[in-house]
Amino acid sequence: MKISAKIFVVLCVLSFGFGNAQNKNVIKKASQEFSDYSYIDAQEDYLKLAEEGYKSEELFKGLGDSYYFTADYVNAATWYTHLYDFMNLTATPEYLYRYAQTLKSTEQYNLSDNIMKEYRKAANLPESSINSKTTMKDIDRNSGRYEVQNVTFNSTLSDFAPSFKDNKLVFASNRFEGTNPKKHNWNDQPFFDLYTVQIAEAYGDETPEKMSKVLNTQYHESSAVFTKDSKTVYFTRNNYTKYDYETDQDGTNRLKLYRGRLNEKGKWKIKELPFNSDEFSVAHPALSVDETTLYFASDMPGGLGESDLYKIAIEGDGFGTPINLGKTINTEFRDTFPFIADDNKLYFASEGHQGLGGLDVFVTDLVKTSNTGIKNLGRPINSPKDDFGFILNITAKEGFFTSNRDGGKGFDDIYGFKEVMPVIVECVQKVDGIVRDKNTNAIIANAKVVLIGDAMEVLVETTSDQKGYFDLGIIKCEKTYTARASKENYNIAEETFNSTTELDLALSLEIGLTSKIVAPVVSIGTDLTVLLDLDNINFDYDKSFIRPDAAAILQRVVNYMKKFPTVKIDVRSHTDSRGRDSYNESLSERRNISTRKWLVEKGGIKATRLSGKGYGETRLVNQCSNGVTCSDQEHELNRRSEFIVVSK
Repeated sequence: MKISAKIFVVLCVLSFGFGNAQNKNVIKKASQEFSDYSYIDAQEDYLKLAEEGYKSEELFKGLGDSYYFTADYVNAATWYTHLYDFMNLTATPEYLYRYAQTLKSTEQYNLSDNIMKEYRKAANLPESSINSKTTMKDIDRNSGRYEVQNVTFNSTLSDFAPSFKDNKLVFASNRFEGTNPKKHNWNDQPFFDLYTVQIAEAYGDETPEKMSKVLNTQYHESSAVFTKDSKTVYFTRNNYTKYDYETDQDGTNRLKLYRGRLNEKGKWKIKELPFNSDEFSVAHPALSVDETTLYFASDMPGGLGESDLYKIAIEGDGFGTPINLGKTINTEFRDTFPFIADDNKLYFASEGHQGLGGLDVFVTDLVKTSNTGIKNLGRPINSPKDDFGFILNITAKEGFFTSNRDGGKGFDDIYGFKEVMPVIVECVQKVDGIVRDKNTNAIIANAKVVLIGDAMEVLVETTSDQKGYFDLGIIKCEKTYTARASKENYNIAEETFNSTTELDLALSLEIGLTSKIVAPVVSIGTDLTVLLDLDNINFDYDKSFIRPDAAAILQRVVNYMKKFPTVKIDVRSHTDSRGRDSYNESLSERRNISTRKWLVEKGGIKATRLSGKGYGETRLVNQCSNGVTCSDQEHELNRRSEFIVVSK
């Protein structure tokens, strides 16, 4: 809800002291008004002091909060900036959070990220890997999937929380009607009632009609949901039953859920739901597709944040026990206004999940909750302001939502939309690739390619085509997979890879197969490095331990020796000429010992089949001896390991 007010920026260097009695009285009066939820009155008093150059913690907090709690985040950001510059907010982390949220609404996303880091540290919360940069990529991918339209029935005040009822749209509004409507001290505006308008006339000239006086009272009614037969309604109302206005221990009138049923005379019979409380709010109902489960928002004890989403079984006239929807959906902040579409997708508003600012609309799949995340609907549904109350007719691909974005007619406005493309709910990526001969780079057709999950389960099995191409289809984000290729007369090859967090990313693999050695047609003196086309075995500088990349190469030597168990080899380790001769000989010997030790202990080759020696720089393969200037590439030719067949 937006509040129109002039921004008074405090530029005056001269500040009236904290001891000024008149200023103290004004602050005290404004603070009391704020405590009574009379935000407009409090705001006016605070602003008078700000104009005079008065500065204090209470003033800046009061001004920031008076705008924040009426959803004027631009003005709130101005005063929270003054507060942040005025004092250290570590002891009051909630103000760091509010400041970060309002910065998003002014599209200062990088600064908002930094303030959120301060908030999480001050609140002793774990650091988050999510930031505006990565979030914006996902939001951009889901943007442009709706066309938003202005409806014609909005008022100059607030209209929000649309819902479907047959061919009508039901919504809440506090539009002026009558000569002296009852007003709320929160914002000096009338209370909300439920209205209806024909959906076909949402963009026409029809005047909305107020619903039954049995549903509407002198206090707030809002956010209704109807059963498909329109004979039952669940709706939100102030804690006001049978003309009895109840409050909690602090004097706050909470929100409750009510159920209305049409009797045989067509009259609504209203009953408060049994899981309400005078001490917390329960609001904004939604029904499951089969109408056996009620979803709602509440700040009841035991939740994860300021308000959480819950569900409860509808058991005839009674109800089960409220169940929190859990950490995947709920955050430590506000999660509210649920709606269940006919395809079992849950749409809801949240300021805890990463968004553009204020409340954003998100979606998740209730059937595939273990496989899907929470996705922001992107622009133009979401904006830097509050966006919520999203409903969708999946057959017509049309719906409505609420926003207090700039350019509206009132404070909160209802907007219509058409779905152009479905939103990407599940984070998935596409995987394909090419199979080639590792030695010749030639394409390999008719190779069997298998996709294996991180639990070693086979997910997909396919065959490369005449161009060596294979398609493994769709995979989930943030998982580890292995693509395994095989073909007769080739060694099996695997490529292990990780999917990322990017929506709709295409991953392309190249798997190289090496020809099997059919028979040991080798002569004494054959170097397996050449025969098996082995890469050079590299060591860390001045070290002799076997690195993972070297282990993969040695495994191919092991495979050969196990295939031909009579073969014996002599391992020969060499260095280049740089460094002292004695040092190079000692280093090559240590590396030779490590190589043979790995083949025995890790590869399972008998030590009697191995011999070896470190030759240092005594067997160079080119002219790069001591004192000869050579390039790094020329020296590299001398740093080598040889696996010479000495018996077959």
